[in-house]
Amino acid sequence: MELQANAALIIIDQQKGILHPRLGRRNNPDAEARILDLLGIWRSTGRPVIHVQHLSRSPESVFWPEQSGVEFQARFMPQDGEWLIQKQVPDAFCGTGLEARLREARIAQVIIVGVATNNSVESTTRTAGNLGFEAWVAEDACFTFDKADYFGTPRSAQEVHAMSLGNLDGEYATVVSSGRILAIA
Repeated sequence: MELQANAALIIIDQQKGILHPRLGRRNNPDAEARILDLLGIWRSTGRPVIHVQHLSRSPESVFWPEQSGVEFQARFMPQDGEWLIQKQVPDAFCGTGLEARLREARIAQVIIVGVATNNSVESTTRTAGNLGFEAWVAEDACFTFDKADYFGTPRSAQEVHAMSLGNLDGEYATVVSSGRILAIA
């Protein structure tokens, strides 16, 4: 595994709304700390950082633009020179110009972190892989929530997280720990 000098860190949906209790029980309580570890290294090495912000089309969403949940958490506030990508669907490539900006900057490798593993992280990663980017997902820098499967069987957030990572690894992306990335950064 080699981390390119211009590998982009894509941080998905680290907004105030994701902390809302109504979203239910989540896994990986240390995910934000792992994201911050990666963000610190990216900033210190001058690698590109991309902040993805969800602007929901649904007034019931924690990411509805007309309330504070849509705002970035203070610890994930974009800094000067970092990219801001605003999306209205889970996939950060859909309708945002992200692909064009990455290609224009000659970025071929993306490290994807954030929330929710089975939603925005998975859909963004699938598209990255399908478009030919070398995508890595830092499994311990993502999290999700309890969810029933299609047949109504309740699944824990950890089960949902694990299945989503299983869907991605080897086909669309390489799933690794943040520690492994930090060791080669």
